[in-house]
Amino acid sequence: MSIGSGTSSTVANRLALEALRSGVPNRAAVRLLGCNQPQVEERFTAMLDGAMEIDGPAGNGQGMLISGDFGSGKSHLLAHLEHLALEQGFVCSKVAISKETPLYDLGKVFISAMETGRLPDRSGRLIEELGLSLKPDSREFASFFRWADQAAAQGDISPIFPASLLIYERSGDLELNGEIETFWAGDKILKGRITAGLRQIDQLQNYKFNMPKVAELPPQRLQFALALIKGARYRGWVVLLDEIELVGSYSLLQRGRSYAEVARWMGQAAGETYPGLVMVGSVTEDFASAIISPDGARKDHDYIRPKMEANAKYNVIAGRAETGMHMLERQCVPLRAPESEDVTATVEKLRSLYSDAYGWEAPAIDAKAGGAGIYGRMRYQVRRAISEWDLLRLRPDSRPDTEVHEFTTSYEENRDLESPAQEGDAE
Repeated sequence: MSIGSGTSSTVANRLALEALRSGVPNRAAVRLLGCNQPQVEERFTAMLDGAMEIDGPAGNGQGMLISGDFGSGKSHLLAHLEHLALEQGFVCSKVAISKETPLYDLGKVFISAMETGRLPDRSGRLIEELGLSLKPDSREFASFFRWADQAAAQGDISPIFPASLLIYERSGDLELNGEIETFWAGDKILKGRITAGLRQIDQLQNYKFNMPKVAELPPQRLQFALALIKGARYRGWVVLLDEIELVGSYSLLQRGRSYAEVARWMGQAAGETYPGLVMVGSVTEDFASAIISPDGARKDHDYIRPKMEANAKYNVIAGRAETGMHMLERQCVPLRAPESEDVTATVEKLRSLYSDAYGWEAPAIDAKAGGAGIYGRMRYQVRRAISEWDLLRLRPDSRPDTEVHEFTTSYEENRDLESPAQEGDAE
């Protein structure tokens, strides 16, 4: 089994194997190995179908949480879902929660989603490609423009959004349009640049506005980006949030804010709607029991809401935080453990790929499901097979015996993972 043809096939096959060695499968490896989580795939497909319906279940956005231990295939599954979404005409972004991208900061998560976003039929920077995809004479663009004006009139978004869209359509100023694109994608823009653009197209008298506060912009940008994606004739936006368990290392209030963001991404933020948004988040299997449960180490279920209600800045989202905790406790879909036929089929595909990649007939390896801890996970089976073939190819007389060590997620609070909240009043 090979990916591509000739020399390019050999290179592609080796790149796929290298990605699997490191435990971070690339697109070629994901296509080759497929997915053995039919329950998740079926539910995800239903969410995509709902997102394409104007009055469907994704009217407020919708999401799914998946859980599994380290090495159980969460990242592989997200990559597979990304491939399915792109095939269905969705924009897709994968965001790894990290120190630079804390879950409690919607602005930073949004920027990361814009930076990592992929389109089904274009390979450039997401915001630029979306701009190029806009067709002012299309029905979709007309609907997008009407939405922006109406949303601004209702106070859902700042008038700077429809104003900047009008400038983008009419001015022909490439430098200004580039600044507007970066503003839509999460960067700052000076009010003077927008007023200059409105003056240029003789529309200054029709758009009076003050620059919105920094804290108000992220949810407005998210709404606008979803409308922009549909205006560019794509079906919606799939955002994949990986490693949500990092929340366990945050301080108490930051964990509370993160739970509130989980509710938002899952389409359960009261008073907010994100039509066309589909989110899938991954988290470790023991996160809820270790961090949220009254019997866990942190007992967030008992402490988060009172702590947030006592804080003047965050008391308004205390209920949303509780909703997010409830979802992480009760709505995670556990990954199905691989069965013997799954393991056998996967290792056989790998054997064919390895043989094609190195022009060497890789021997069959006894592989079956079962085993305690990491020995029962697909990641172990895959990396064990590749490592043993590497040794046998280079040292034919060797007798490989694979030894592994279990990785345990740490939920200790880590101040280095915290970053200050955004401050300031205006962009």
